[in-house]
Amino acid sequence: MALASRCFYHSTIIEFLNTPDEIISSHLSSEHLKSFNSLADTQNKAWNEEISILKRILQGRKGYICFEYNIPRMGKRIDVIVLIHGIIFILEFKAFKAEYTHQDIMQVCDYGLDLKNFHEESRNRFVVPILISTGAINVFNEYKCTKDRLFLPILANVDTISNTIDSILNQYAYNREEVMSSDEEWVLSTYSPTPTIVEAASALYLNHSVEEIARHDSGENLSKTSKFVSKIIEYSKQNNQKSICFVTGVPGAGKTLVGLNVATEQFKKNEIATYLSGNFPLVEVLTEALARDKVKQERQQGNRFTKAKAKSEVKTFIQMIHHYRDACLEGTKIEGEQVIIDNDYFARIENKEKHYIPQDHIAIFDESQRAWTKEQLANFMARKKGVQNFPYSEPEYLISCLDRHKDWAVIVCLVGGGQEINTGEAGIIEWIKALNRNYPNWHVYISDKLSEEEYGAGKIKELLSKREYVITNHNLHLSVSMRSFRAENVSNFVHYLLERDKKKAEATFVSLEKYPILLTRDINKAKTWLKLQARGSERYGIVASSAGDRLRPEGLTVRLKADVVHWFLDNDSDVRSSLFMEDIATEFDVQGLELDWCCVAWDGDFRYSDNEWEYFQFNGGFRWNHIIKEERKIYRKNAYRVLLTRARQGMIIFVPKGDANDPTRLPKFYDSTFNYLKEIGLKEI
Repeated sequence: MALASRCFYHSTIIEFLNTPDEIISSHLSSEHLKSFNSLADTQNKAWNEEISILKRILQGRKGYICFEYNIPRMGKRIDVIVLIHGIIFILEFKAFKAEYTHQDIMQVCDYGLDLKNFHEESRNRFVVPILISTGAINVFNEYKCTKDRLFLPILANVDTISNTIDSILNQYAYNREEVMSSDEEWVLSTYSPTPTIVEAASALYLNHSVEEIARHDSGENLSKTSKFVSKIIEYSKQNNQKSICFVTGVPGAGKTLVGLNVATEQFKKNEIATYLSGNFPLVEVLTEALARDKVKQERQQGNRFTKAKAKSEVKTFIQMIHHYRDACLEGTKIEGEQVIIDNDYFARIENKEKHYIPQDHIAIFDESQRAWTKEQLANFMARKKGVQNFPYSEPEYLISCLDRHKDWAVIVCLVGGGQEINTGEAGIIEWIKALNRNYPNWHVYISDKLSEEEYGAGKIKELLSKREYVITNHNLHLSVSMRSFRAENVSNFVHYLLERDKKKAEATFVSLEKYPILLTRDINKAKTWLKLQARGSERYGIVASSAGDRLRPEGLTVRLKADVVHWFLDNDSDVRSSLFMEDIATEFDVQGLELDWCCVAWDGDFRYSDNEWEYFQFNGGFRWNHIIKEERKIYRKNAYRVLLTRARQGMIIFVPKGDANDPTRLPKFYDSTFNYLKEIGLKEI
């Protein structure tokens, strides 16, 4: 990223002091208007106040200064960064404000965390976040610096800021022997963020590029995949070709981000591309987050804008797959709440006669492995829509919708391996079977990993062997996890743990130096640990299997469904937030989303015994029953795969002690699992 795009203004402190205020202010205004349509008068006044204060407190100092330093992961800019003697001072001004609010303190703390975690030249330096409320009273600050050299937020006003900087410099300024890069090198340093999917979606929606918001290695991977998919779209359009491509990736690699990136990039080209997901919590959280951001952005520009209008805009390119599917039911009429299909509807689909044609030529199906089987969809259509004997699986029907275009169409399937977690999910094989049954002319693009065990092993290769148009390309696989910026091997560790490969699990666990995974039998210790780890607005919460019915005596009730929008997006002022640790999210709530820190509560529904996993379902109110069907066993194991890969920075696994007096929670239901985790290397607290 060029220096100019990193910040609105930068110079040495000496140059800053010698430049007239009006020239600096004019430059800031000019840079602002390159990104935004208007400039509020209050912003100009705030900059003038900041410039005046800084020129007073920086007299006689040497170093470097940046205004409005870009943090694309957060969709924000840091007011001012001052570099003096190798120390990074983050100055967040609240001009004319007379108080230090919790929200403002969290904001400046988040800026510090962002630089410390993702900015290469900040990792080994002292980072000092300071909140300056210019009209606030003096407060006592105890300067606390964590082991990673990040200070806890310091509160200052116009009278105390200069002394605050002096105190830090006197105590922590670097010795001459310490090798430091130049200040300009710091400004140009590699910025390698790993945003949450909510942060990433918000940044893309605000016109940031995928390279800006992703770490270099994962960003490069994401960019290559997005560009390759875009090439498929462009080629299909130019050649009146119908294409389907399958994008695979390790857990947390950013498959959803690729889908959103492709959708937004096509939108910029005036081409309609719809991102579709059957994951209701993911769609709800993303829609709410983007709508909130849009309202905030518009109001900052002085525009009146409602959340309802913002949500309407968001829904033009992010939709629930069920809504999209229902819209394609042409030749129908509504009676009450039932959809009635005329007798010739399915015949007209088979004959490709006139019926509803989707507006979009491009449909992006996230978590396409979770599309429904024919039986599941027929059951749903009969119960909920009044449509009897629906003859298609969800993959086959969705392909048929795009096939209605006479010229071209592209389907992008984002595939999570080993993540089918619910009855009636067809897996990726059904997409291939549907193509083979009715769509021989569609061109198929697959990643070179699609034939691995998690996606269907050799079956996919065999099913595709007789098709004429099949292209394999490694750019359709995302190999680098974005979820954890602290450890790339978390997904591998979870894989070995679940596959009972104890030696590989032990070896991989040792490599997770920066990603703590702890073990406890006390839920209160788990909660305390989570609170101690989180800084700023980092999110934490408790997750558990939807079949974890006997966690209830520990105060964890999986039957009470969490409100995912509030659980993922709201702060500690709302009891529905994950931060309160009162509502428990299950695999259905968290798939595709993530937290910074997690407690995974492990019940007796999935037990380790004699080097095997045992699978149980709690029946009624009195006993656990063995699960017999292999399909349901796979769902249960995958549920724990999802739960164990939700944390970006670390997790603690809570395994209850059980109760010898409760036949539904006997200690033997839990002890073997706990011992297995200890043998792998997890430390108990």
